[in-house]
Amino acid sequence: MNREALRRPRSCRRLVLPFILAAVWSPLACAEDVQKSSGAVGPVFSDSGPDAELYGAAAGYPVGTRGTATQLDKLVGVYTHFGEIYPSRPVVRATTPWQFKRAPEPQIAYSFGTEQLTIADYLKRNPVTGLLIARDDTILYEHYQYARTDRDRFLSQSMAKTLVGMLVGVAVSEGRIKSIDDPVSTYVSGLAGTEYGNTSIRALLNMSSGVAFSEVYDGQDDIARLGRALFVDEPRDPAAVVAQFNTRTAPAGTKWHYASVETEILGLVLRAATGTPVADYLHDRIWNAIGTEADASWAIDGTGQEIAFCCFNATLRDYARFARLLAHDGSWEGRQLIPRQWLLDATTVRPDDGHLAPRVATPFFGYGYQVWLLPGEQRRFALLGIRGQVILVDPASKLVMVHTAVRQKPSEPGALREPLALWSAVLQQLGQ
Repeated sequence: MNREALRRPRSCRRLVLPFILAAVWSPLACAEDVQKSSGAVGPVFSDSGPDAELYGAAAGYPVGTRGTATQLDKLVGVYTHFGEIYPSRPVVRATTPWQFKRAPEPQIAYSFGTEQLTIADYLKRNPVTGLLIARDDTILYEHYQYARTDRDRFLSQSMAKTLVGMLVGVAVSEGRIKSIDDPVSTYVSGLAGTEYGNTSIRALLNMSSGVAFSEVYDGQDDIARLGRALFVDEPRDPAAVVAQFNTRTAPAGTKWHYASVETEILGLVLRAATGTPVADYLHDRIWNAIGTEADASWAIDGTGQEIAFCCFNATLRDYARFARLLAHDGSWEGRQLIPRQWLLDATTVRPDDGHLAPRVATPFFGYGYQVWLLPGEQRRFALLGIRGQVILVDPASKLVMVHTAVRQKPSEPGALREPLALWSAVLQQLGQ
């Protein structure tokens, strides 16, 4: 049996795995095996999806190479094999996995424009690779498309930023970072004398440094320059890489502006303050403690530093475990892994920070500590990444939705409208 057949056996869809295959893949075994004995509904897998032929279905959704990673017919493969294409640091699964319960799939309907649609319609209309909805400790819905399974590790893109934001809170609680009002240069000496070195950690958390950085995904912007420096060019000191962005256009803490370089700098702060690689710190403080079932990985640059603004890779259920931790304000089964006050501060706009509020920072979202804030009276928030990576969290109901996708363009106007319409229906119909 070849490697691809082992990675995605057809028997994983509706038949019990042969004993030998189950033994090989036991840490990542498809949940179908669990459901056979429990009678609960398990994950559903499909070889197809919207525009499957454009995404390389006939060729088995090929992975390609670094040079072809952005080609449309390689996206499905790249977005589940990123940690194999690019150098990455492993984040080993938990010593003792924590298991979700399962419940029968609910009937979910939502309104979009003038249309009344079902969740099945949603999957037919959107290039979703995986969609999981859970309420607290119970999975309610788990579907995969484009021949992806529950053993695939899905690329986070910028959802990784929230991991970094939460780890900063842990480092503060341990006294490794004395104050988020400290300037960056207190921890990253290589940025001393630069505009980012003179900026507080808080301003970076809120993406309101006032330092110019363009991120429009046209291949010629600053994020493209940063990406080439970290992924392609000869290895350089990452502090020197980020120091090239050194023009201040507004006072720090006064204007919100999305800039992935600011998360990259937070990764440098974490590494310096903790003396530990960011991926290892994540494993030791969070990943092991929440009972993850699969190994994850985080892409690294040529010097071994995690590329903090993106490129974490994990299974859908492990993303759901992290989302559940956030829904419980950093508490996991009675153990506070992330300080509760940090979660509250991270997902609430201070009275003096009106520039971060929903419908002010952007026409819809607000921004906290590396996390997007939804408008409305209820405290709800999101992790977002280009091409349709989304995690939505409602602390009140403990509902979470994990959504991975391969949208054709990195950023599309209105691309989040339909996922948010589905989420609104999920809250209304399942949030009681």
